[in-house]
Amino acid sequence: MNRLGIELLSVFGMSPVEQVGLAADLGCGHISSGLTQFQVNPHGYAPWSLKDDRALRREMIAAMRDRNVSLSLGEGFAVRPGIDVRDRADELDIMAELGARCLGGVAMEPDAARLIDQFATLVEMAEARGLKVTIEFAPVLPVANLDQALALVAAVNRPDFRVLVDAMHFFRSGGALTALAALDSNLIGYAQLCDAPLVAKESDYMREATFERRAPGAGELPLAAFAAALPDTVVISLEVPMLAAAEAGVSPIARLRPAVEAARRLIETKGERPC
Repeated sequence: MNRLGIELLSVFGMSPVEQVGLAADLGCGHISSGLTQFQVNPHGYAPWSLKDDRALRREMIAAMRDRNVSLSLGEGFAVRPGIDVRDRADELDIMAELGARCLGGVAMEPDAARLIDQFATLVEMAEARGLKVTIEFAPVLPVANLDQALALVAAVNRPDFRVLVDAMHFFRSGGALTALAALDSNLIGYAQLCDAPLVAKESDYMREATFERRAPGAGELPLAAFAAALPDTVVISLEVPMLAAAEAGVSPIARLRPAVEAARRLIETKGERPC
């Protein structure tokens, strides 16, 4: 199984067709994508929208078929105050059309009861279209750590709702590798890989997470043990946005090739499982 992927956040505004080609050129079998272009675009890519452009959707589907790359995560499905997930049925339809395997959910809703209700509805809508849903946690969000993510999954109580584990968020939220390794493998739906300092060097957590992460091995996270703790079948996708390098003119393939090579070594060696 080719488990490696390239995340939307790593390519800063690149069109999904180009992203498919980039992933294939790097030997990766997966990508994540949203329906609209990421607003930060240092390379000056032309505007695009999978939501509005049917021809682009057809082109992306053909590219994925021809290059043997799958859309493993449909990005952008946050639960937010004042917005009902029922109003996003057309977006789920498009993700299903594109062949997405699951949707990337994020908690922006501070009301715990409404958060559970909205995710239960989203998962039900996704299941009707053959999609799974993940919940990504981060220290600055209402679902801040692995335990809280697992509690939300348990409250929703549907088999197609699982946890997305991001390496930076996991370690910065105090995650324990022993706890991750001990989980039922069916609870983990997706993993995102990057490196970073163990302790933040800047005060704006989301700015660092969104714009300046590092390739595996270029930071301080114990990524070999992290990779070893993950289920063998889960997709491990590289979320390594490097805005400073992009603004300096470093191409996406030059930025990401070292990250892919380092990730492949981690997966192949599998590290040592925590006891």
